[in-house]
Amino acid sequence: MGRLPGDPGLLRQAGYALGFRLPPGNRDWVRHDLTDAGWRTRLLLRHLAVMLPICAGLALLPGPPWTRVGVPLLALAGSVLAVAIGSDDLRRARLRRHDLRPPDH
Repeated sequence: MGRLPGDPGLLRQAGYALGFRLPPGNRDWVRHDLTDAGWRTRLLLRHLAVMLPICAGLALLPGPPWTRVGVPLLALAGSVLAVAIGSDDLRRARLRRHDLRPPDH
C-alpha cells in the first residue's frame, strides 16, 4: 500500500506512538489509522515499538540471569495485556485528542 494523504512521516509517527498530537494536516491519516480494519493490530505494533527498547534496557540492569529475562518479559506481557484490554478507550482518547469523533459502535 502506498502512502496515505496526510502521512506524518517517520519522525512524527514516532511522536504519535509516544502519545503526542499530530498537526491538523494529518487528521485524515489519524482517522484511517484508528478506524479502518486492523486498527487494533496497528495499536499493538505501535506499542511494541515503544516497549521493546524499554525492555531491552531492563534486560541490561544488573542481576541474576533469571531476573534479567523475567523482568523485561513481565513488563512486556503486562503492558501488552493492558493495551489489548483498553484498546477501545485508547482509541477514543486518541481520536478526541485529534478533534475527531469516535465511532458509535
